[in-house]
Amino acid sequence: MSVIKDSADRPSTSSGSGPASSGSGLTDSSSGLAAVRIRALHRVFPGRKGSTVVALEGVDVDVAPGEFVSLIGPSGCGKSTLLRLIADLDTPTAGELAVFGKTARQARLDQDYGIAFQQAGLLPWRTVAGNIELPLKLHGADRRSRRERTLELIELIGLSDFAGHYPDQLSGGMQQRVAIARALAESPKLLLMDEPFGALDEMTRERMQNELVRICGETSAAVVFVTHSIPEAVFLSDRVVVMSPRPGRISDKVTVSIAGVARDDALRENDSFFRSVAQVREALHGVQPRSSQAAPVVGSRRAVETG
Repeated sequence: MSVIKDSADRPSTSSGSGPASSGSGLTDSSSGLAAVRIRALHRVFPGRKGSTVVALEGVDVDVAPGEFVSLIGPSGCGKSTLLRLIADLDTPTAGELAVFGKTARQARLDQDYGIAFQQAGLLPWRTVAGNIELPLKLHGADRRSRRERTLELIELIGLSDFAGHYPDQLSGGMQQRVAIARALAESPKLLLMDEPFGALDEMTRERMQNELVRICGETSAAVVFVTHSIPEAVFLSDRVVVMSPRPGRISDKVTVSIAGVARDDALRENDSFFRSVAQVREALHGVQPRSSQAAPVVGSRRAVETG
């Protein structure tokens, strides 16, 4: 039986602010720690009549501090399972997993990450402000600091006029904004998001993508984002991690490249966007990229390249 190792117990193989040893993610120049570092991760579930189901096999992933990484792949490939392992909602069968150099359990106890799911999961008897402040209240923050942080987050998500409203008085998109604010309540350095916009109509979904880009730019949190949508993954991400059908493995890691365009609605009509969508689609279907395509300029969701 393989032993689960904690990579926080071993010296980092990363060199300063350069790439991690796998070359798939960057490290924090001040601490030398990746936001998420996964090596040879396996998750095996018991099946029927003594059989086993291999959900994840040999997964290696790095996420840099402040980086937005999307996980995409066919249904059942283990995207949500991987997110749950990072969030300490499940336990690996074998492999190494560290969140800012800590075990997933310690990172959860230290409130290093926030999490948001497809369903907003708001408490119907609490107002917008009450839902956002709940994590702070549960962890013993005093009333004044709770109020200040809650008002700050309500302004961040653009719902200052709805602080006293209840969830059933909000649209689906507004509810998801509240859920994101709640996930940000304790100023986490990492956001874990499992198809948070999956239940929204297309127009609302695009507005929420724009909002998430803005929020992430203002908070500088790293994000691991599960989605089935290739355009959504490309629009939001610095990198897209493509997973294979079960057993889930990493089949490709695509760096999203844009040519001097901000991550706003204009990007959706830009040639660089369509090239990146095609690149991810080809990776998802196992098609070799067309060598005749010129490599576009690498951009960032947090900055506009003007050169």
